[in-house]
Amino acid sequence: MRKPIIAGNWKMNKTIDEAVELAKGIRRELYNVSNIDIVLCPPFTALSEVNKIIKGSNIDLGAQDMYWEREGAWTGEVSPDMLKDSGARFVIIGHSERRTLFGETDEAVNRKIKSAINCGLIPIMCIGESLDERERGQTFKVIERHIKKGLSGLGKEWALKIVIAYEPVWAIGTGKTATPEQAQEAHSFIRDVLSNMYNEGISSLIRLQYGGSVNSDNIEDLMKEDDIDGALVGGASLKLESFIKIVRGAGVKYSERSVI
Repeated sequence: MRKPIIAGNWKMNKTIDEAVELAKGIRRELYNVSNIDIVLCPPFTALSEVNKIIKGSNIDLGAQDMYWEREGAWTGEVSPDMLKDSGARFVIIGHSERRTLFGETDEAVNRKIKSAINCGLIPIMCIGESLDERERGQTFKVIERHIKKGLSGLGKEWALKIVIAYEPVWAIGTGKTATPEQAQEAHSFIRDVLSNMYNEGISSLIRLQYGGSVNSDNIEDLMKEDDIDGALVGGASLKLESFIKIVRGAGVKYSERSVI
């Protein structure tokens, strides 16, 4: 039903030359993988050059953020059309670092998602609770708010054009990872929210990633869970060997999933 998807978020790392070198290695090592979507999300400066390396291959290009306007006097911002022009097919929206460090709101996430879809990009919408919110028992409340506000005004046909990445903020870059059981509990709840917003059929088709200190040691156990369809990988995507191991580790469910 759902094709696994592994996306590498390189964040503010890699010069153009470094990005090109890493992309070449990933294409070389994973050229024959056909039953999993692989997405590389380099910084804006390297998008076009990385696209030259992976164009025509089994690897897609993604961006780390965008603005909802298509053009205009928005100094420092990047439009969805600019991303498409660079070769991007995916775009990360609402990452916890954008929310917590740069004040991005649910409303802004919603506007970006609508704009991305309108321009033919596939949004990877990030959601997830902070450590304080989890300790106060607000995990599900936060997840539900992020989903409902992020997808506000999106009909069924639009909902099918997104990927949702559950990223508990307390696990991002900390070395701490939600246990497979904790991650599955959250992912199952996400499907329930989507089912209530749309229907069970739509919910069953939307791909859900886990993000938060994903590495080659925990990817297999995470992917064994029914509702986890892949990972949004941060630090471990910056090194060829570790990213290759994660993609290969995600393959434990290949034989159990039908690919769309």
